[in-house]
Amino acid sequence: MRRLLPVLVVLLLAGCGQLPEPFLGNPGAAALRLRQPPDPRLAVPPAATALLSDQAGAAFAADLAQALRHNEVPAYAIAPAPTDWRLLVSAQDHGSEVIPSYTVLDPEGHPRGSVTGAPVATAAWAAADPATLRAAAADSAPRLAHLLTGVETAIMRADPNSLYNRPARVLVAAVTGAPGDGDHALTLEMRRELAAVGEQVVDKPAGADFLLRGQVKMKTLPGGQQRVEIQWIVDTAKGKEGGRVTQLNDVPAGSLDRAWGDVAAAVAQQGAGGVREVILRQSRRE
Repeated sequence: MRRLLPVLVVLLLAGCGQLPEPFLGNPGAAALRLRQPPDPRLAVPPAATALLSDQAGAAFAADLAQALRHNEVPAYAIAPAPTDWRLLVSAQDHGSEVIPSYTVLDPEGHPRGSVTGAPVATAAWAAADPATLRAAAADSAPRLAHLLTGVETAIMRADPNSLYNRPARVLVAAVTGAPGDGDHALTLEMRRELAAVGEQVVDKPAGADFLLRGQVKMKTLPGGQQRVEIQWIVDTAKGKEGGRVTQLNDVPAGSLDRAWGDVAAAVAQQGAGGVREVILRQSRRE
């Protein structure tokens, strides 16, 4: 039954809930672009020093926050609370063009890095045309996301108790949806395989860094075949999906209605590799 080894597919699961196209044959490579800044959020106050009117500065802050959320940064156009990270926006007039710049501050007010935006024609910037401001925000957001990823990695490296410096504690929930003894067999084998690849498998939610959920769906196909779809969903401790691994295979109809046997072992062995890639990227250990 080793011939029933599943095909592994890994999906990118964005922090804000989008599901872009799947990436085939590269387990976990697209797992998480950003879960930044560190708790709890990035506040983007009105751009008061960006050579814009008060109204335009507030509009630009809203555009920036929206563009950052599209890049999976939890950013909001609000006045910062004491625990918020902050994005300060400024702009320099160079005659024929204006160059916006952005500085990230931690909750204590310390600068953690800066990014320079693309030049914008001075007349267009001064007019504060909505399309111009949205384009400037969209251009700068990926650079800021990259900066924030580096900030988070540096923080995790410096913390001996962070996921960067230790194995993740993973709670493997009972698999659901499999016929026969599949739920029990897949759960048991995945727990074994995750421990074998170096993560710490725990049996209680308290203290767990990730929750792994396995879901099985069976679909009847022509010619006496069934399609087996197994999804391994990695949730963070905060209850957000960080990534998922999907395994697909066609088997003779009814062949898994009783004992899964070495099929469960093969599924877990391949699936654990993809799950670990998701965890490594979440932990900045890739």
